[in-house]
Amino acid sequence: MDGLPEELCIKIFRLLDHPSLAAAPQVCRKWNALTCDNELWRKLFEDRWGADATAFYAPEPEASKPWKDVFVVQDRCDRYGLGVRIIREGNDYYLIHQGEIQSYLGTSCGAKDAQLQSADAEKRQISDRILFFLGDLEAACANAKRVKA
Repeated sequence: MDGLPEELCIKIFRLLDHPSLAAAPQVCRKWNALTCDNELWRKLFEDRWGADATAFYAPEPEASKPWKDVFVVQDRCDRYGLGVRIIREGNDYYLIHQGEIQSYLGTSCGAKDAQLQSADAEKRQISDRILFFLGDLEAACANAKRVKA
């Protein structure tokens, strides 16, 4: 694709779905630059959520937030909802609220791995007991909302 004009490459990228487009920047620097095209992500957003949602969620012109970030937040909202949640991506845990990552909580790993890590990394680890407690608390809150009198 090195010999292709940028406009043609972007037209090809428009045919990709979200996961493929998110992986494309890892191929080379040119693809990394081309897949950051704002119009590309706006079109992908419109294809998935429609013109009304695109108009509603459009970033302010003076804001520096690109359409790619708007897409990622909306996708996260679809997967996890708008409330406060703790999500896991790989071994890392994050606190999210309304689709935005608010805080990195740390990583969870086995006892053998913990012994091998440095003191800094150990400070950022999350105890599995805390994660199970938070999961139970979230489930209890969901059940309480359903039982409301």
